[in-house]
Amino acid sequence: MKHTVTVAIIAGSLIASLSCKSNSAHNTAAPPPPSVVVAEVSQKTVPIYSEYVGQTRADNTVELRARVEGLLQKVYFREGAPVKKGQLLFTIDKRPFQAALQSAKALATKSVSDLAQAQQRTDVLQAQAELADAQAVLNRADQDVARLAPLAKEKAVTEQDLDAAIAAQKSARASVDARRANLTNLEAAVKYTIERAKAEVSAANARVIQAQLELSYCDIYSPLSGIIGFLQVDEGNLVGRGEATLLATVSASDPLLVNFNVSEIEYLKLTDPETAGQRAGQLRFDLLLSDESAHPYQGTFRVLDRSVDPTTGTMKVEAAFPNPGSYLRPGQFARVRVAVSEKENAILVPMRAVQELQGAKTVMVVDQENKAVLRTVKLGEKVDKDVVVLDGLNAGERVIVEGMQKVRPGGQVNPQVGAVTAKTAGG
Repeated sequence: MKHTVTVAIIAGSLIASLSCKSNSAHNTAAPPPPSVVVAEVSQKTVPIYSEYVGQTRADNTVELRARVEGLLQKVYFREGAPVKKGQLLFTIDKRPFQAALQSAKALATKSVSDLAQAQQRTDVLQAQAELADAQAVLNRADQDVARLAPLAKEKAVTEQDLDAAIAAQKSARASVDARRANLTNLEAAVKYTIERAKAEVSAANARVIQAQLELSYCDIYSPLSGIIGFLQVDEGNLVGRGEATLLATVSASDPLLVNFNVSEIEYLKLTDPETAGQRAGQLRFDLLLSDESAHPYQGTFRVLDRSVDPTTGTMKVEAAFPNPGSYLRPGQFARVRVAVSEKENAILVPMRAVQELQGAKTVMVVDQENKAVLRTVKLGEKVDKDVVVLDGLNAGERVIVEGMQKVRPGGQVNPQVGAVTAKTAGG
């Protein structure tokens, strides 16, 4: 009886052991294939881009400086804010310049009065009258001599009468000569006085204009529409002493200019002998920012430098981009992209599908049996987020773009189109 019980216990133990082994084998069954995101290799005609590193700059930048000496009385703008052309930005204390203007106007009035007095020519008029009187006396003396000379020959009058007439004639002629010389001197003196008075009037008017100009410099307006920078001098400070004090800087950034350099080879891609200077004007540029976003407005060619820099072998190019609201600021670094040609029926694969393995470019292809196959490819130019495949792939094939780190060549995968969820990725 004891032996029967013992056999039964041993048999039960064996059955339990076999059952546990069966459950363990079931628990260690192969896991499901990893889920990956795939994309289809496309084929289409695409533009071929060239990219250049550039830096933005304002279309126009003006330094606002104090052109007269005085106390900075008032500031009318907020730093870093947009300003309009003609907007009042600063006021310098005007009182000294208003007083200078009044003084200049008073001197101008006096100089006009002096000129009017000089132009009256009273001394000249008197001298002219005296000359006329002397000329009349000379005429009478001439008549007396002419009348007495023949009478003296006929002894009708005495020689003394003739001598007296001749003496009177000489005296009258001397008086005319003296009066004429005096008139000439007075006319010269009066002319000089008038010219000097006119010069004083011109100088006084110039002083009035200068005073008005300096007074106008007390109000400083924005010469253009744009963005104004930091305030360099606070209210209440003395500005303009000895130099034109910098108050602030304003920049017009719409359109925004981007400067970049192209090599001689790239320049030849952008033009040709038959359309030199014309094709460049038809180009449209894309601006890629430092956060990899694209500026929403395309730019146009603006300036191509006249020569190649012999030290670098490059030419300077400038493109202009619309920049409403001055969203982009001068001094930013960005990449400029331009389509230089087209490639027909290009094979395209997403850049994120490409890996580098021992210096070779590879992709993971998912075949018809959903197995991963490692494929070496030869790549060409980049096109947005894709790259041209010159050899190694055909249109319509599927490549892994996400989850390839979980895949081994020849392994089974679960291909999906779209993002892999955390739950699926972990399966």
